[in-house]
Amino acid sequence: MKVLKFVAAGLMACTLFFHGAGGYSASAQTGEDPTIRIGVVPSVGSLTVGGQGAFELIDKYTGEVLFTGTDEEVFVELGSAATVQSHYRLQVAFTTSQAYVDDWLRRAHAEGYPTYTEDYNGGWRLYLGEFPADASFTVRTAFKDEVVAKGLAASDAFWKVVTIAEGETQLKVTKNGEEKETAHPVQLVASSGFVKINGQTYRGLAEVGFNSSGTLAGINQLSVEQYLYGVVPRELPPVPYGEVEAQKAQAIAARTYALSNLGKRSADGYDLLPTTSDQVYGGYGAEHPISNEAVDGTRGIVATYEGKLITAVFHSTSGGFTANNEDVWTSEATPYLRAKHVAQKGNDLKYVPALDIYKKNGSGESLREVKTGDFEADWSRYYRWHFEWMADEISEIVGSYFNTEVGQVLEINVTERSSSGRAAVIEFVTENGTFYEYKDRIRWALQYINANGDPAVLLSTLFIIEPIKDEETEETIGYKVDGGGWGHGVGMSQVGAVGMAEKGYTYDVILKHFYTGIELETRY
Repeated sequence: MKVLKFVAAGLMACTLFFHGAGGYSASAQTGEDPTIRIGVVPSVGSLTVGGQGAFELIDKYTGEVLFTGTDEEVFVELGSAATVQSHYRLQVAFTTSQAYVDDWLRRAHAEGYPTYTEDYNGGWRLYLGEFPADASFTVRTAFKDEVVAKGLAASDAFWKVVTIAEGETQLKVTKNGEEKETAHPVQLVASSGFVKINGQTYRGLAEVGFNSSGTLAGINQLSVEQYLYGVVPRELPPVPYGEVEAQKAQAIAARTYALSNLGKRSADGYDLLPTTSDQVYGGYGAEHPISNEAVDGTRGIVATYEGKLITAVFHSTSGGFTANNEDVWTSEATPYLRAKHVAQKGNDLKYVPALDIYKKNGSGESLREVKTGDFEADWSRYYRWHFEWMADEISEIVGSYFNTEVGQVLEINVTERSSSGRAAVIEFVTENGTFYEYKDRIRWALQYINANGDPAVLLSTLFIIEPIKDEETEETIGYKVDGGGWGHGVGMSQVGAVGMAEKGYTYDVILKHFYTGIELETRY
């Protein structure tokens, strides 16, 4: 099997959930640098916190000092009255409608099924069933088919291991053999301004509290600017992407995303996760002088559209052309998230690497050849890529995604493309039926086999897929894909920003290229 074996250079393809033009209601106000809370350890039964130099561990609500120490760690766990259980549960829906939740619960309980609702992002995730962690795939599939038939779930419902604490939730804190318990979150404050959570160093303070599942969350609370010190180098590593103007553009995009999403995960006791679900955050250990300079040099600057903070999504590499948000996600068109050519050639559609342009008329340019003048080509190893699957591999990939035995995959067709050339609809014709997937979810349906031999999400939807034929029999023995880019393709291309900075463009020009019609404002 021939596959392209990538070794990640550190650039993160930020896969962010899209929330629309308005963002969240919480936002920064002019004045003091706001604080932000990051769930660096989102759900555990126990963890450690500590401080550099002298520290105090206090009850967050009463202010009582539980422990003091110097350069030590404190062990925090759920109290003895609580038990932590992990089960497979079928996530059937996300909704913001209380009426929908009430009706669904009524029908599920009438059938005698265990249910669980989880507060999430201003709405609720709905779960059905409760199976042990070692429950077989066959048993779980039979349950899913049963509840789908009863109208309690749809075919896209998926299994998830959900950890829940049951019983009276208290914290037990232990230091040097001495134990104390409290029903409240605890905070650790160090005189040095540096704390540790599970051995990792962070600025600000450390907190251990309860998330929406009743388990423990390790939370780092700090100023937004200090938070950005640990975000920018993880999202756009200064080595090798050390162009300062690109680093500044990344800092402003990351600041805008953070401020527009304050309160996003308040049900779990914090604002954001430190992963690509929000923004990658590495704490103090990730900091670098170049990225710190970029944060300091743009302090308080955010991107706005018609006076509101934008949803500042970004991705690693566009492959030459970014995407309209509605072509990637199920959302209304957002004026500032418009497809843009990431090159000095301009925005002429003849440079869009779409299948019908270069395969059906001679005036276009091949996806493999649109390179000269491109801001990304010299910077990203993901600008162009190639993967192959043998027949049995593609059957396993498609069957696993659609949760059924598909037999031989007879055809794979991209039946619709967006203006940026990205696949919008893909069709899998198999021995056991025809299956479809849409927009960015195509990347999960058509996974490639990575260097470790494991399935991995396809790098982007900007690709051409063709069958591999046996030279003698003309039989399809596999499939090959040629593509470009890494990530969803919406908003700012990070390596595209680096390429523009190298050509002398400043951060404001870079941001206004990728986010149409925006303004830059200083909020504090």
